[in-house]
Amino acid sequence: MTHHALIEEGLPLLTRAGGVATLTLRRPSQRNSLTDDDLLALLAHFDSLNADPSVRVMVLTSDTRGQGRPVFSAGYNVAGFNKDPESPQFFERVADALEKVRPVTVCALNGSVYGGATDLVLACDLRVALRGMEWRMPACALGLHYYPSGLQRYLSRLGLNLSKRAFLLGQSLSYESLDKADLFESLCEAAEFEWAVQALTTRLLEMAPLALQATKQSLNELAAGEADTQLLRARGTLTSQSADFAEGRAAFAERRTPVFQGR
Repeated sequence: MTHHALIEEGLPLLTRAGGVATLTLRRPSQRNSLTDDDLLALLAHFDSLNADPSVRVMVLTSDTRGQGRPVFSAGYNVAGFNKDPESPQFFERVADALEKVRPVTVCALNGSVYGGATDLVLACDLRVALRGMEWRMPACALGLHYYPSGLQRYLSRLGLNLSKRAFLLGQSLSYESLDKADLFESLCEAAEFEWAVQALTTRLLEMAPLALQATKQSLNELAAGEADTQLLRARGTLTSQSADFAEGRAAFAERRTPVFQGR
């Protein structure tokens, strides 16, 4: 029996604990490539998270057990392109939904990443990465012009020069080079990786939930050129009148840790 046979593989798995949801890609023997069924499951999980206010942070990660060199995801399962020429648009829906999901999202990038999965990484709010891995976007090498929101996320997160290097050359980029572009909150050795993810999620759980989620939405809208100033002001008004803001001010004055309720 191979080691792969010991791993229960299947659709992405969502678990919840203490305000944090963990969403795990679970096809390690296939380098966590994403099938249409996986993408549908991700959309369903995002809907579930949007409807569950108890979840304040979502961590996206992968099962890399049994892999010689860890791969977070090899991207879209290219066999799907043969069945449905609209597959890139379907993948775009998933990345867009991840960017807009209500909780703050952390990508625990515990392996190399390729193709469309790079856009899932960029669609997350914050990222912790494993040192020594690689990033590759082969769209032009496959003959594909990438979808608009994916290009926009590349430009927003990486800038024009690095985006052109990724797409036009189709070459592997080291996580160390991406770290110089400030893509990651932490770039860690394997022994420090889980601790770094935990430290980041703990910090996010200390923040005021209403302000955190509203500010995430506003920053994303501003970055995409889709912001409505009146809506942004309304969010400011809402938070300024919230119990959380009152608690935050009281805790500051009393030099204690605030206890936020998300209202």
